[in-house]
Amino acid sequence: MLVKKSLAISGHRTSLALEPAFWQALERAAHREGKSTARLVAQIDKERNSGPDKGNLASAVRVWLLTHETSRAV
Repeated sequence: MLVKKSLAISGHRTSLALEPAFWQALERAAHREGKSTARLVAQIDKERNSGPDKGNLASAVRVWLLTHETSRAV
C-alpha cells in the first residue's frame, strides 16, 4: 500500500507516494543527517537530476535509501 505525502522541494509543492517502510526509513535517514524529510528529498531530487539516470522521484528515493542503508551496514 502506498502512502502519498505532499512536500515542498526546490520551491514547489510535489507529492511523493512510497510504501510505509520507505517513509519510515526516509524519516530516520533525515533525522540522522539533521535535515527535514523535505530537505533530504530535495537533495535526492537534485542528485537525480544531475546524474545519468533521471528516473522518477519515488524510485530515486528508494534507490538512495537502499544505497544509503547498505553502505551503513558495511
